[in-house]
Amino acid sequence: MITNAIQLSKRTNCKFKIEFTDFHSRATPMTLREYSGRTCKLCSCIRIEYGALTRSKGYDGMARGWLCTAMLRRCSSHIFKTVILLFVVSFLWLQLRIVNLKPDLFMSQRNHDPELNFFANFSAILSSVNTTTPANLKLLADTIEEVNILQSVNNVEKFGTLNENDVVIVIQVHNRAQYLYALIESLRQAQNINQTLLVFSHDLFDSHINALIQRIDFTKVIQIFYPYSIQLHPNEFPGHDPKDCPRNMKKEEALRKGCNNAKYPDLYGHYREAKFTQTKHHWWWKVNHLMDGLHITKNHIGPVLLLEEDHYVAPDFLYILRMMENLKITKCPQCNILCLGTYVKSYNYAAFTKKIEIVKWLSSKHNMGMVINRNLWDQIKKCAKAFCSFDDYNWDWSLQHVSATCLPSPLTAMVAIAPRVFHIGECGVHHRGKDCSSDRVVHKVMRVLSSSSHHLFPETLTVHQSFRKPFKAPKGNGGWGDFRDHSLCCSQVKNASVDCS
Repeated sequence: MITNAIQLSKRTNCKFKIEFTDFHSRATPMTLREYSGRTCKLCSCIRIEYGALTRSKGYDGMARGWLCTAMLRRCSSHIFKTVILLFVVSFLWLQLRIVNLKPDLFMSQRNHDPELNFFANFSAILSSVNTTTPANLKLLADTIEEVNILQSVNNVEKFGTLNENDVVIVIQVHNRAQYLYALIESLRQAQNINQTLLVFSHDLFDSHINALIQRIDFTKVIQIFYPYSIQLHPNEFPGHDPKDCPRNMKKEEALRKGCNNAKYPDLYGHYREAKFTQTKHHWWWKVNHLMDGLHITKNHIGPVLLLEEDHYVAPDFLYILRMMENLKITKCPQCNILCLGTYVKSYNYAAFTKKIEIVKWLSSKHNMGMVINRNLWDQIKKCAKAFCSFDDYNWDWSLQHVSATCLPSPLTAMVAIAPRVFHIGECGVHHRGKDCSSDRVVHKVMRVLSSSSHHLFPETLTVHQSFRKPFKAPKGNGGWGDFRDHSLCCSQVKNASVDCS
C-alpha cells in the first residue's frame, strides 16, 4: 500500500508525507515510520486496511489506520489563499447586504418585541434627511422670522382645516430629539389623532428636530419659534451678556463693579441665569402666540393640551380628554383645568382607569398634560403682571401664584388618576442623574400600557371629590429678580388692553 501511494504521488506530482496510527497495537512498522512526518494542516484522509506483517511483541495480523495525504506546498498555499479570499468576500457581501436592508424590514421582522425596535429608526431618520442650519445669527434670525410670519401648516390638504372645537396640542421643544421622537410615535398611535392640530414651539432651531417634525403625516402640523431665545442672543439679553452680574456675586460687590443688573438680584441674593429664565419666557410667549398670534387658531375655542418634548401619551388620551370634557359639564362646572398626567409611583389601571379626581390645582402635581381653553386663558392673561413679576423662574409655580392671588377663584382641576400623559425625561433642567437613558423609561411606559391595554378606553368615568387642606400661596424659588425679565415677559402679551406695567 505504501509503495502504491508513493507511485500515485509521483504520477500527480504531489510529494507528501504519511502519518500512520495503528489502532490495534502500540507497535508501528519501521517502514511506515520512515514516511511519518508532521501532521498535515490541509490533508485528505482515507481510511485503509492493509496487510502489514509485524512481529513486534508477537503481533501478527491486519493493521488498520488513516492515510493522510498532504497537498503539494504550492498547491496548499494556493488553496489556502483561495479559501481565505472566498471567506473575506463572503463576509463583506453579507455585511453590505445587512447594511442595505431597509429599516422597515427589520421593524417588520421584529414586531414581536416592540421595546427592542422602538428607537431602531431614530438614527436612520436623522441621517437620511439633508438638513442644514443657517450659517450665522443674522441669517438664522431672518429664517425664524420668516417661518413665524408664513405660519405654514402641513397636511391641511389631507386632513382639512381646523374646526373651532378640535383639540389643539401644543408641544414645547428644546433640544432633546430622542424624547421628542418617542412623543411623536406615541401620538401617532393615538385614536382620532388625525382630528387634531399639533403646534411645535421651539426655542432652538435644530435641523434634526425639524426633520423629525417634517416627517409627521398623521395630522396637521405647524412649527413656531420663540424669537427671544438664547440661540439668537448668545451674548446679550435675554441670553447671557458678558457684562451681567455672575449668579453668586454679592450685591455690594456687584454695585461696585457696575455690572448690568447689579440692582436686581432675586429674593435669595442671586442674579439671573439665562438658561433657566428662558423656559418661563418661552412658555408664556407660546400660549400668547397660540391664542392671539396664529391665524389658524384665531377663532379656536376648543381644548388646548399643553405638552413638552419629554412627555409620552397613551393611545386613549384624546378619548379620555373628550369624556372628561363632557363630565365637567354635569359634575364639575367650576373645574377650569383638565389634567391628563400625574406623578404616580405605581400604575394600577384595573382599579383607577375610570376614576377622576376633583382637586385644587397644585403646580407640583398637576403641571403635566394640562388642558386649558380660551376662557381660562383670558383670565390668566389679565393677571400678566402677577405672572411676570413673581420671583420664580418656573412657569408652573408662577401660575400657582396667579391662581392664589389674582384669579377670581383658585384653579380647580379634574385629574385622571390613571395617567394618560407620562413624563419620560430622565435629564433636563431639573434632573442631573447619571442614567439619562430615554430607552429605559420609554420601555417602562410601553410595558405599563401594553399590560393595561384591556383597561384603556373605559365606557364610563366616575368622579370623586378630594378634600385636602388648603394651601398657602407659594414662595418663589427665585431666579426671576431682574427687571429686564419682567419687562420682556410683559411685552409678550399681545392684547393691548392688558395692563402689565
